[in-house]
Amino acid sequence: MSYGLNIPEQAQFDLVSLGALVHRLDPGIVPFRKATQCQIHVSGGEFNVAANLADCFRMNTAIVTAMVDYPIGDLIAERVRAMGVKPFYKHFKHNGVNGPNMATVYSDRGMGVRGPVVFYNRANEAAALLKPGDFDWSAIFAGGVRWFHSGGIFASLSPTTSELIIEGMKAAKAAGAVVSFDLNYRAKLWGVSGGDERAVEVIGRIVENVDVLVGNEEDLQKGLGIPGPEVESASKLDPGAFLGMIDNVVKKHPQIKVVATTLREVLSTNRHRWSAVAWINGQTFVAPTCELDVYDRVGGGDGFASGLFYGIMTGEPPEEAVKLGWAHGALITTFPGDTTMATLEQVRAFARGGSARIQR
Repeated sequence: MSYGLNIPEQAQFDLVSLGALVHRLDPGIVPFRKATQCQIHVSGGEFNVAANLADCFRMNTAIVTAMVDYPIGDLIAERVRAMGVKPFYKHFKHNGVNGPNMATVYSDRGMGVRGPVVFYNRANEAAALLKPGDFDWSAIFAGGVRWFHSGGIFASLSPTTSELIIEGMKAAKAAGAVVSFDLNYRAKLWGVSGGDERAVEVIGRIVENVDVLVGNEEDLQKGLGIPGPEVESASKLDPGAFLGMIDNVVKKHPQIKVVATTLREVLSTNRHRWSAVAWINGQTFVAPTCELDVYDRVGGGDGFASGLFYGIMTGEPPEEAVKLGWAHGALITTFPGDTTMATLEQVRAFARGGSARIQR
């Protein structure tokens, strides 16, 4: 079956992402108000996809983003290099007092009946200052690009970031790339930048340029303004509510060829049921359901997206591409941090139905 996508066979970059880099402070299972120490994870919804594809799936990827020249920026840049992602930075100087800053995400892991808590400090964030004209897309894409990716988190940061996404998407299209967008609706971020009404207007303009869309029912409702069922009332593993919205998505944006999402039922903070579903060029594919013992749930959705994109770019059958995304997203929840520590061999083994038996 064809995906309906025209993906260049070869290029300098398999994928280029546009988005904000952040650092996440993680005190583990201890709530922040009682924390005495934290781990530091480098993240960003758009960066995570590029990092996963480079580190696990051995693809050539890049990130287009802001970088502040101070020690936190140095730490983040070191992790970008370690994941094998090529950076294209617009540099900002820190004034030593109030920025511009690399954003901070605070996220404890929760435990049992106590869920994780996520909050932000994105005050005077450098990435929010990015605007059209900041990057030379013709130079970035000079060696070719197969896939371009961005997301709703970056779109929500300021009036100029959404315009930069559209500029990057149009340049990527002109260079022959497939364009994807992860709706990644975050109520806290949109709440301080215009709310649901602005989100629908902004994201609607972005998605006019998109071939592959990632997002669950809530994302489709609140990000695209697509009518749907009450999110909280639906079974979390039933793809019916998601699939019931696809006709309206495609009617509104007929150029879209793939819409996909994870399916997660949270039994407790550390025990989830996990699946995934994708609508691909008119057909539906549902991944198996497995039970996860979750170490750190952050990044699972980006893990799914990167595995799915890898499967599509390498010509796997659609059902296998969905399984690769499902398997990689599941494995990411077993590691600390937002980006992958899995190998391609582990992902393929789990997608084939592998177990947790010891490997000798």
